[in-house]
Amino acid sequence: MRWIGNQELGEMFWHGSRIYTGILNRQLNKGPARTRTTVLFVIVLFLGVFISVRWIDDSIRGASKQKIVENPIAIHKHPQRIEIPLNCSAGNRTRSCPVSFSETFQRENDDSSPSSPVCPDYFRWIHEDLRPWKETGITKEMVESARKTANFRLVIVKGRAYLETFKKSFQTRDVFTLWGISQMLNRYPGRLPDLELMFDCVDWPVVQTRHYRGPNATAPPPLFRYCGDDSTLDIVFPDWSFWGWPEVNVRPWEYLLKKLKEGNERTKWIDREPYAYWKGNPHVASTRQDLMKCNASDKQDWYARLYKQDWIRESQKGFKQSDLSQQCTHSLQPVHHYWPIREDDKCRSIKFAVDWGNHHKQKAQAIGKAASEFIQEELKMDYVYDYMFHLLNEYAKLFKYKPTVPEQARELCPEVMACSAKGLEKEFMMDSRLKATKDTNPCTMPPPFDPQSLRVFLKRKANSIHQVGLWEKKYWEKL
Repeated sequence: MRWIGNQELGEMFWHGSRIYTGILNRQLNKGPARTRTTVLFVIVLFLGVFISVRWIDDSIRGASKQKIVENPIAIHKHPQRIEIPLNCSAGNRTRSCPVSFSETFQRENDDSSPSSPVCPDYFRWIHEDLRPWKETGITKEMVESARKTANFRLVIVKGRAYLETFKKSFQTRDVFTLWGISQMLNRYPGRLPDLELMFDCVDWPVVQTRHYRGPNATAPPPLFRYCGDDSTLDIVFPDWSFWGWPEVNVRPWEYLLKKLKEGNERTKWIDREPYAYWKGNPHVASTRQDLMKCNASDKQDWYARLYKQDWIRESQKGFKQSDLSQQCTHSLQPVHHYWPIREDDKCRSIKFAVDWGNHHKQKAQAIGKAASEFIQEELKMDYVYDYMFHLLNEYAKLFKYKPTVPEQARELCPEVMACSAKGLEKEFMMDSRLKATKDTNPCTMPPPFDPQSLRVFLKRKANSIHQVGLWEKKYWEKL
């Protein structure tokens, strides 16, 4: 699943939805001894709809456009906060980096900094994602073995980032992933150990668990990407669209989060349309094509309202039918944050889910509220940056060698990326650019799951899904 969002049925976040899926789906679906069920993770209920959210209309495009500071020589100090310069003077448009910001200001983790809260519980999955290398550590050979499908290599040495590109990603996935990393490095300058990683910007994970089991198995390649599932070992990283997706006019997550909250408040829960809702491109996955069979017809109504999204047509019309904040009028009821749908019987399963919600309105509303609060509070950008920091920090601790800068690599910094960018790409970079360092340490990492706690967590999840299956079976038997 994505770091945020549902890879199979919807596009959001976790791609911010897809925020994800990443964080949220990792929390629900990942971990050792993971169990695969006959359900499809259809929805993380957010604002009444959390399945397909890669849209925003051009009324949102008029958001603030930030002016680039042309020549901020001095770095202004604030008690533990430092303004971050961005020098796009004419002489610097040659795509070169200034003196490293991390060299200008570095701060140690110390007790004089304001205390940091404990990270959300889903951060514990960082330990699980890196568990395959806990005993062996990470060697240069392991990293190189991940190059086969990677789009780029990222090396961080002494707080400076270096990029070696192997092949261009689809659209600007690589660009905004790297932009996000550059912002995180400025947020916590000089704080990460040296490291080297390979990143694959394609959706589907490729490091199959079954290939690395048994007494003679080798260690898997440490490959980063946006998605993972129960049968793979790819290391899940936050989706690029947290910083914007210009090709489909999805603005940076910090801005979008506010608009989604406004959209959720625009229509009362009781007044929302009592259907399951999905909107997206059905042609990218067979399970989405299968889902479209559940649309209402003159012979059968499965209580689902499913819409095909033509992104080319939408772009020509200014994305007027793709405003996520305007689409919070449907809802599908999950058990807590989501409702599990059978993969082998989607239509009947969806009909039952909607019918259950319509007959248990208070419970459904409570579930929707819990999901919305989770998104607003635990998936805000502060935690996205902290998740990145802790993931890379824990990853770097596993290294058995000292990374060096490849000859083919070029230095990466905000100036190199933003100063020469144009159009929405530049606008979104400016909208998501950090203006100052963080005045506290990152949130405090929670400890790994102990085996018993993890078993209890997975069992509780399996029991909840099983209970839904029993309810569904009883429902259809009565009919």
